[in-house]
Amino acid sequence: MDYAFIPSPSQSEWLIPIPFIGVELPLRAYALCIIAGIVVACWITEVRLRRRGAPPGTVLDIAVWAVPFGIIGGRIYHLITSPDAYFGEGGNPIAALYIWNGGLGIPGAVVLGGVGAWIAVRKLDVPFVMVADAIAPALPVAQAIGRLGNWFNQELYGRPTELWWGVVIDANHQKGIPPETKGALAYHPTFLYELLWNLGIALVVWRLDAKFKFGAGRAFAIYVGLYGVGRFWIEGVRIDEAHAFLGLRVNEWVALVMVVGAIIYLLRVHGERQVLVPDAETGLLPVDWNSPSAAHGVYLADATRSNDDDPDPDVVAAAVAAVKEREESTADEEESAEDKDNGEPSGK
Repeated sequence: MDYAFIPSPSQSEWLIPIPFIGVELPLRAYALCIIAGIVVACWITEVRLRRRGAPPGTVLDIAVWAVPFGIIGGRIYHLITSPDAYFGEGGNPIAALYIWNGGLGIPGAVVLGGVGAWIAVRKLDVPFVMVADAIAPALPVAQAIGRLGNWFNQELYGRPTELWWGVVIDANHQKGIPPETKGALAYHPTFLYELLWNLGIALVVWRLDAKFKFGAGRAFAIYVGLYGVGRFWIEGVRIDEAHAFLGLRVNEWVALVMVVGAIIYLLRVHGERQVLVPDAETGLLPVDWNSPSAAHGVYLADATRSNDDDPDPDVVAAAVAAVKEREESTADEEESAEDKDNGEPSGK
């Protein structure tokens, strides 16, 4: 091995003996990376939802639906875009179920995970677009952590390279690549490129959202667009087997669709951030982040709740009063405007 390059891990699975049972539990790096990414994404999203007024634990209620849907969606997308290893000549269809060996497509995970989140929020008082904006910087962080699993599995690498950051791939992992690329000293670590790109996306979305207070799913659209840009050029470096159409890999076309869709969404949909305040009748009411009701009623994690996470009665009372006052003021203004219109001549 040439240590001028990045070495690959010597193993991606460890057998943990279980006392008194006499069996060994396989512990796989890929699964650990996926789980770690999910945990970190849930933590980031929980913090962001709390700052938007959502009750504690909201993200767990959503994750119960979103995570399984996302895993299933990611696997289905992988099977659709890379079916030969499972359903082609010499393939093993049963291996389609072995998600611990790698193979989750991010676009499929995001789409079907979003369906799971939508199902979850229908039972909560949290708007779906608010969840989307809250999770926008968390998803790329989770994806970055998950890409470490590809490093352990020695998969999803790119063309041969002599650059010092090339990754060494063992001969037994040089499968499904063009014959002329086998035996190279090192390959482009495209999984590392995507890891770094995803961390950059998270930073950009976080800073832009903090500055412009995005709402209506606009922060999520920025994440989708930036991910599509990165995925397009990274796919152009990869050499693993993939179906192509009109000279581009299927994933490249999907990336282009993501970019175009995100741009159209940002041009057509506008809206600032909303926060949730307690309401005596509806439970939680979404209001503009800079409204008086929001200033009084948003559930900031440490400011509006006591140590035992019960709502502060004074804060709740102030929030309800602020919402009522806002509604009554709006109604009075509308009634006054209507009376004025009915009482004054049109001028013509």
